[in-house]
Amino acid sequence: MKHFLLFYHLVDDYLARRPEFRGAHLVLAKEAVTRGEMVRAGALNDPADMAVLLFQGDSPDVAERFAQADPYVRTGLVRRWEVREWTTVIGAGAAHPA
Repeated sequence: MKHFLLFYHLVDDYLARRPEFRGAHLVLAKEAVTRGEMVRAGALNDPADMAVLLFQGDSPDVAERFAQADPYVRTGLVRRWEVREWTTVIGAGAAHPA
C-alpha cells in the first residue's frame, strides 16, 4: 500500500468562509477514513494557508477523487491542490520499511 499526500493551498479568507462547508467536508473525510483511504488530515496554522491530507492506496486516484468531490475545492476555498506520492520508511504501516 502506497501513501499519498494531498496538499490544499487555501484562499486568504479560508477561516471566515469555512464554517458554511465544514460539515459536508467532514462527512466526506469520515467516509474516506471508514473506507481505509484517508489516514490523517488537518490544516496548517500560523498562517492557515494550507492543509495536508494523508491517503493510502494503490494509486493517487484515491486522493484525487477526494479532492474533486470535496466541498472546500468545489466552492473555491482551495486555490489549488496537488497530490504527491510519499515514500514512507519509518513507523507503523510504512510502505517501504527501513
